[in-house]
Formats: sequence, structure tokens, C-alpha cells
Amino acid sequence: MAVLTAACMACSSFADAATTTPQQHRSKRASPAAADNAGYAARPEVREFIGEMVHEQGFDPKSLEAVFRAARFQPQIVAAMQRPILEPPKWFEYAPQFLAAARVEGGVAFWRAHAATLARAAETYGVPPEIIVAIIGVETFYGRNTGRHRVIDALATLAFDYPRRATFFRGELKSFLLLARDLRMSPVEAKGSFAGAIGLPQFMPGSYRNFAVDFDADGRTDLWASADDAIGSVANFLARHDWERDQPVLLRALIAPESREAVLRRLDGGISERRAFDAWALDGVMALDAPADLAPDPVGLVMLEDGPTDGQASYWVAANNFSVLTRYNRSRLYAAAVWHLGEAIREASAGRV
Repeated sequence: MAVLTAACMACSSFADAATTTPQQHRSKRASPAAADNAGYAARPEVREFIGEMVHEQGFDPKSLEAVFRAARFQPQIVAAMQRPILEPPKWFEYAPQFLAAARVEGGVAFWRAHAATLARAAETYGVPPEIIVAIIGVETFYGRNTGRHRVIDALATLAFDYPRRATFFRGELKSFLLLARDLRMSPVEAKGSFAGAIGLPQFMPGSYRNFAVDFDADGRTDLWASADDAIGSVANFLARHDWERDQPVLLRALIAPESREAVLRRLDGGISERRAFDAWALDGVMALDAPADLAPDPVGLVMLEDGPTDGQASYWVAANNFSVLTRYNRSRLYAAAVWHLGEAIREASAGRV
């Protein structure tokens, strides 16, 4: 009976919030400072959210109210999200941290420690071990830096106090609460990044629920503590986003001198649109060491700034698998760093794994 009564109270709160005008809604909203002192549970928009989770997902309202009473506004997270980027980094500025000797050697050690699992993931999903290792290396330095923020604080802050992307982060907050219920874990204890990314591979909660796999078959999908689950989940994510087995990621490009100016005009922020490989060839772009069985998918052109002057740049034909890496993180620099780190780990691992 007590649960039913509490549920009815949540229904009433949800109905009140849903019929509030925008002006009334703003006047009732607690300030972030108040949220910091009292948690989020009293705010009208949070009570509306709780009502949705009760009615749509069957949550116990008292339990959710306790979670949001414990959640705290984190001003440094909003500040980090709002920090202006005066100019995007160049490759020569971005890459060194990810291609440093310590990260390569860490990748060799991680591969050696999990060689059987990586081989099984490669066989199951078609993703090479060095790509899986490199993603985990770029994301968290093989689990050393998985995040120090409570996920509930990060997602509540971004869902309710960061209007620019509130819709996205409310979806991630829903996914996180569902994930916590699925895993039977406390939603107020889990730690992650300032944006709510989780575990060795830094999956957002929605990706965790959609793509994480129980690769060690222990009955629990654990991206915090199970390297096997992290390995299988990264491979599954890439496979589900159309990774192509035995196909390249980047191939060094040669641009005919007479075509160079026209070709480089196709680059926008260091990356071009994707076109048929034959169309690039007609425009004077060739790929070194392209495999004879190169897939017929459209390919792009990527520029990597190797130094501070315009003449210090390399150009690469970006195959379909490069585009798949940008589904993990949209940055051309990120995808290039994963591939270059993977290549360095693979070369350093030869004869050692």
C-alpha cells in the first residue's frame, strides 16, 4: 500500500509539472546553488523526469527520489562543457600524448595480458586486436584513468543545468538508471568521466546498454572491472557500426602536383566528403599499398598536420573503417590517433605476444 501511495504522489507531481507554463516552470526552478545544497529531487523538472521513469519504466518513485536527493550539481562540469575552443588542435599538437612510448608499451603489456580474449574478439567481430587495444589506450590508458566523477552527478548536472544539450543528457541519464537497475548496482556510487562516460572503453550509458557484451560469460556485463567485457564490447560496437573485416583504415595518399590545389579545396577541417575511389583517382589522388581486394565503399581524404607550417602535412585515404572509428568519437584526430597507436602497438608487439 505504501508503494502504491508513493506512486500516486509521483503521478500527481508529474501531472503538475507537465501542465506548468514555461514562465511558471522557470519561476519554480531551483538554482544550481540550491541543488548543490539539497540535491535535485525537489526541482519540478526533476520530479517530472521521475514521473516519466515511474510510468514508462516501472521505477519505484521513492528510490528515484533518494537518488536525486543524493545527486549534486557540479559547476566545474558545466564550466568544462562551456569552455570556448579558440582553435581546434592540430595533429602535431594532439597526437604526442597518445603516441608516447609509455602508451605504446602499455598497449603491448595489455595485449600480452589479454591475448586470448583479443584473438577471440578478432575472430568473432572481425576487429583487429591492435584497434581494440588502441581504443582502450586512448580512452583510459588501459584502465588507469576511468574517471573520478560520480556518474549520477555528471548526468544530472548536464541533464538539468546544461540547456544546450539537455535532451541528449536526459536520454543518457535514463539509460544510466536503467543500466544501474539491470546490473543491480547503486546509481550513486558509479564513477565515470565528467560527461558520464563509463569504464575502460568509456561508453556512454546508452552505448553500454546497446553494445556492451558479457564476453567473459560470468553473467554480468562489467566495463569497469572486466577487461574481457571491455574488449568484447569495443569490438561489438565497431562491428555493429559496420566495421569491415580485413580492410584498411588509412592509406597514405599521393596527390598529383597538377591536381593538388583542387583536391585540397575539398578538405573541410582536415577531412573531405566520401567519394568513390575511382573518382578520387580521376582527380589525381592515389593510395599507396592499397589492397587488391579494397572494398568498393566510398573513401575520404584526411589531412594530418605534421608541423606548424602549411607545408608540413601528410595526406591519407580514409577507408570505411576510418569512418567507423569516427562513430566512437567524431574527431578525425581521434580516429587517426587510434589507428596510429594501434600500428605502433602492433609493430612493438611483434614476437612479444
